[in-house]
Amino acid sequence: MLTNYLNITSRLLQNPPAPTTLYTTADLTTYINLARGQLAGEARCIRLPLAPISLVLGQRAYNFSSINIGTPSVNGIQGVIHIRRLMYAVGQGYKWLEPRSSPWFDMYYLNNPVPVPGAPIRWAQYGQGSSGVGSITGVGAGTMASGTFLIDPIPDATYNLFCDVVCYPQALTADTDVEAIPYLWTDAVPYYAAYQALLSAQTSARMADAERYLNYYNMFVQRARTAATPDVNKYLYEQSPDPTMLNQMGLPQGKGAQQ
Repeated sequence: MLTNYLNITSRLLQNPPAPTTLYTTADLTTYINLARGQLAGEARCIRLPLAPISLVLGQRAYNFSSINIGTPSVNGIQGVIHIRRLMYAVGQGYKWLEPRSSPWFDMYYLNNPVPVPGAPIRWAQYGQGSSGVGSITGVGAGTMASGTFLIDPIPDATYNLFCDVVCYPQALTADTDVEAIPYLWTDAVPYYAAYQALLSAQTSARMADAERYLNYYNMFVQRARTAATPDVNKYLYEQSPDPTMLNQMGLPQGKGAQQ
């Protein structure tokens, strides 16, 4: 997949072959991986519905990096961007944990000098950021590994939670590396990579070209979202246009609307 990305990005940039190459393969690979990371966050197109994490007796806070997302070389997924839902297994099914905002969680659950341990009931995302692992983040571990969430009550035993998470992909370094970004979103990647490359030129004409490619990128992201969202009850899905938006803005609707 990396070779395909490189070829399309080079054609968009009209990048000539050596010895007059304007953008090196290494630079284009960096721009492509940056584009893939941004796309994964914006489109939320890489999902794992049952990524496990083991709670620790008496521990309330957990890092995104503790969530088991599998092996990047197998599924192409490198880390977690944010958590959508938490559950734990009960009998033959699952029990849903109630999500709360961090300020609410702080006021009503952390604000307790004598907390009573128990089975997990609710959670809140606290630390902003990702798992912070993998070269696609730019620095790997360290301050990038800032994503955290909190559990209440404090676990009275070891529970295995299952997380519905949005993820980012591993960096592509070879054509054999697994691509986790699904089709049709892959079509948008070269346009963002070209946008990044043109920004480095720092000339007015190339900067204008960069903005044009960014617009194309946005168009392909929206087209991929439209293609992935079913027509039946499509407004139940995220990133779909609000059906009441025209009314809210006071705009006419349809051909028979009064002008």
